[in-house]
Amino acid sequence: MGHFISRWLILTVAAGVMVAVLPGMHAIGEPPVLGIAAFALFMALINASIKPIIHVIALPFSIVSFGLVALVINWLFMQLASWLALSFFSVGVTIDGFAWSVLGSLVMTIVSGIVGDIIGD
Repeated sequence: MGHFISRWLILTVAAGVMVAVLPGMHAIGEPPVLGIAAFALFMALINASIKPIIHVIALPFSIVSFGLVALVINWLFMQLASWLALSFFSVGVTIDGFAWSVLGSLVMTIVSGIVGDIIGD
């Protein structure tokens, strides 16, 4: 359980940086950190549960498409996390489109890697 909470906190920081850096991402909620934390919670749940299974199933298609299927899967998971956060908590992060989602995934991957290395996760 402690590992999940640390992953959630790392993703919260990464999502906060993503929202601050990318104009196509908007935090919904007052204060905005609640929306970012709710979005990160659902991203952590998705990453821990269904993402590994879906990526294994989609691996042949991802190889044939040179990784484009992986981008689409990441976009779908970000949209799902946004929808779940807004549906359950009425706070979250909205994404303006596919390109912003791809850039957001890139930012979140880089930032979560750096923050994870700093705190030793």
